[in-house]
Amino acid sequence: MSEIEIPESHPRYESLLTRHRIEAGVEQGITSQQGLIAHGRGEAFDYLLGEETIPSADEAARVAAAHLLRADYPVLSVNGNVAALVPEEIVTLAGVTGADLEVNLFNRTEDRVQAIVEHLEAHGATDVKGLAADARIPGLDHERAKVDADGISDADVVLVPLEDGDRAEALAAMGKTEIVIDLNPLSRSAQTAAVPVVDNIIRAIPTITEHARDLQDTSDADLDAIVESFDADGVRAAAEARIRGDSLE
Repeated sequence: MSEIEIPESHPRYESLLTRHRIEAGVEQGITSQQGLIAHGRGEAFDYLLGEETIPSADEAARVAAAHLLRADYPVLSVNGNVAALVPEEIVTLAGVTGADLEVNLFNRTEDRVQAIVEHLEAHGATDVKGLAADARIPGLDHERAKVDADGISDADVVLVPLEDGDRAEALAAMGKTEIVIDLNPLSRSAQTAAVPVVDNIIRAIPTITEHARDLQDTSDADLDAIVESFDADGVRAAAEARIRGDSLE
């Protein structure tokens, strides 16, 4: 089924379209088969959130934008699901915030990294990092430890959407400011993040980009105030309350 063959009138149009993109990613060698499972798990949480960007997620997205604009060296990490679901959107966010893109994979092969780099380039990216893999994240024994020395290794702010919890913990231990997009507010990734954006990535990336555009002319002092006033625990609690049905946020 192509995107054209899914009628927009279908009540599950967005969900079916997203699933199609993941399936196509597997066929293209961009997304791993494990990515299909991860997507299904996230979709279940999205049902419970009402398949919408709740106010606390929008607040977190604004703070994420402020962090990216204020950073000395922001990097957006890209895995297979990100590349399949929001390639154009992640490239646009990088352009608006001046961030670099770096491919980082758990199921890493050089062919797969190259395929994702080329896929991002087809959507307008330039100078995508991840192929050098000439540095390592301390404390990790798997392939996600491999990063570029002039990329994630050197970044002060890292956006890590659809993240593995152990890498999120390891990056935090390195002193990096982490922005995590995760539909599960109780995951290690969301719990570790300085900025947990509890939202579906297909909504979250455009929302962060919109806020970044709105904040582009904001002074550093005002950006700092946005960052410093953020309550990450409150955002996680609000998302958990919505999932449990305890809040009408």
